[in-house]
Amino acid sequence: MYRSTDLEDPAKDLYEHDLLLPGELPPTADGESDLWTSGAAHTAAADALEGLSVRLNALLAEQYASIAAILAEAERCPDPWVGPDPTLDPLWVDPRDRTAGDVRRERREVAVRAAVADLAVRLRLSETAVRTRGAYAATLKERCPRVWAAFGAGWVVEQNAVFAARLAASLPDDGDGWTEFDERVADPATSASPGPFRIRARRAREHAHPESLDERHHRAATDRRVWLEPEFDGMAMLSALLPAAEAMAAFGRIDADARHLHDQPGETRTLAQLRADALADLLTGGVMDTVQPAPRATVAVTIPVMTLLGQSEEPATLDGYGPIDIETAKHLAGEASSWVRILTHPVTGTVLDVDRTTYRVPKALRRWLGVRDPVCIFPGCVRTARECQIDHRLDWQYGGKTASTNLAPLCEPHHVVKTRSEWRLHRDPDTATTWWMSPTGQIVDTEPPPW
Repeated sequence: MYRSTDLEDPAKDLYEHDLLLPGELPPTADGESDLWTSGAAHTAAADALEGLSVRLNALLAEQYASIAAILAEAERCPDPWVGPDPTLDPLWVDPRDRTAGDVRRERREVAVRAAVADLAVRLRLSETAVRTRGAYAATLKERCPRVWAAFGAGWVVEQNAVFAARLAASLPDDGDGWTEFDERVADPATSASPGPFRIRARRAREHAHPESLDERHHRAATDRRVWLEPEFDGMAMLSALLPAAEAMAAFGRIDADARHLHDQPGETRTLAQLRADALADLLTGGVMDTVQPAPRATVAVTIPVMTLLGQSEEPATLDGYGPIDIETAKHLAGEASSWVRILTHPVTGTVLDVDRTTYRVPKALRRWLGVRDPVCIFPGCVRTARECQIDHRLDWQYGGKTASTNLAPLCEPHHVVKTRSEWRLHRDPDTATTWWMSPTGQIVDTEPPPW
């Protein structure tokens, strides 16, 4: 066993020599000094961990800065991403009657999209994350130089840097309030944990913002929205961004209903469960409200053959969501005005049959494409096929056929990237496998469906 006299940093050396995993305690022997019991090794390990966190923060800041620099360069010089500028040709005439300025502006936009997609593939991040990190870096560098410098030095955790960037981005573009906000949040960003920092940073923004709260609220209210995110085990998250007064009133209504039920004899649900049930009843026309019942949906359900025969427990799949239990699938099918049954091979997953008798469904070819490719086929994209455009891999004007071998769903943003940038989609005619090549030469296999 290592002794304290043998090591300058005993805890660090124990980890580096793979004798212990983080969190494990070293064995002790009679008569030997127990560093962990004395606390010396803990202190050394905690100090090393603190240093690691500082380095990690600095590396994250460097990543943010690099993303921002690459995207800025793509906008400044789009040629590597979208090809040579056609407007430089003296004989150039745009077939869509656009001006040279319009074409150059579009080239810059598409170049940034293509660069974002390339970085997303390389870094295994979503395109939204790439754009967001680049934007945060640019915002901090311009509007909060003190916070940005501290982030680069490793003294600001990522959560605090991100929140400071979000608030700084919400300040007016004319620069009023930037310096004051930076001065107010620089020290707390390095010393406060994320929760307290968010409170102090919001207060700093209020002091630094030159506009009245009434003006800002009126503008912010235009961003109100509702969105749905799939969760695990047949659940989903329904969220809403509302004016604060309306949100509080809505929650108050739900909470009052839940507490009323909670006080009833025999009620076993928790308040959290009762609030969720009250919300569902209010929105879907349940017993707590007199609104009209929601219209019945057209449901697309994929059912494995062996499950249908009762010989497997493999879950069914709800189009646009993912795996669901069989009982829910049967219930949806029974309640829907129409539904699509799709049978799949129990081993290969190959589609064996698509029900073609349903009335209110897309045409047969598009339905088949949605079965084969349930989401956009661009790397990393999960927009459902029904939200996508149907793309000709080989453009129609160049002889591409309207056939399943030449068609696939592409969302509008990625359709633009494929059509107007140097991203290329390839297909092997013998094996039917497809892959993408980025403008920087990255080869990316088409990902299998996420469900």
